[in-house]
Amino acid sequence: MQNLKGKNALLTGGSKGLGPHIAHFLAKEGVNLALTARSEDGLRDTAEDVSSYNVNVKVYPGDITDQPFRESLLKQIQDDFGQLDILINNAGMEWVSSYIALTPDYIEKMIQTNLIAPMLLTRLALPDMLAQKSGHIVSMSSLGGKRGNPYGETYCATKAGLIEWTKGLRMELADSGVGVSVICPGFVAESGMFAEYNKKPPWISNATTPEKVAEAVIKAIKKDVGEIAVNPGPTWLIPLLDAIHPGMANWLYKIGGVYEFYRKQAEENEAKLKKQQ
Repeated sequence: MQNLKGKNALLTGGSKGLGPHIAHFLAKEGVNLALTARSEDGLRDTAEDVSSYNVNVKVYPGDITDQPFRESLLKQIQDDFGQLDILINNAGMEWVSSYIALTPDYIEKMIQTNLIAPMLLTRLALPDMLAQKSGHIVSMSSLGGKRGNPYGETYCATKAGLIEWTKGLRMELADSGVGVSVICPGFVAESGMFAEYNKKPPWISNATTPEKVAEAVIKAIKKDVGEIAVNPGPTWLIPLLDAIHPGMANWLYKIGGVYEFYRKQAEENEAKLKKQQ
């Protein structure tokens, strides 16, 4: 999909984090935007930020873990835009804590948001894309999906699921005209946990920027790249070592500061929750 001008994209998680950055880069390419998230105010802020690009932007506040909302969302987009060309599964949730500190409801909610919702939203969008023999689906994963992080096991499980699901779906749709990609950022500055916790990444990993992640999304669509890792540091050594010798990967996690980074943040998060109770 070399020329994106005039294409129509649905972006989930468009109200905060990486969402506004991805929206900006899509709008810069001339892509019309359907933005969804739970925060209507955040969605309207994003829409206002991209208004100078002279593209059609509409907001659809709601919860993508709700199947009736997903169904009504796709129908409304069809009515408003005519057809959907690009789906960006960006919405996600993350919480750093010890595993036993997560409630069963929260574990289910994270799996629903990060994995099941993208899969089922894609299932709704695919029939029309296949009929028009064109389209592209991008899902936002993480380097955590390549190798599980301590104090982030559930999050990493959902992101690993997105990676393997994308691989299989991409092979299945190879000759259909519909592309499928997954983006795997490492630590991202000015977004995600850094914006929330105001923390520096472990020394082994230099943080990438939200703009670099958004650029990867555009590259994946234009060049039909199946998987893009976005990280300037040597974090990729960890999943590579894990494939060769898991014990060495664990060692690198510890000397590289990754284990300690997550452990300290988990302690802080759990202390905050106790104060709120």
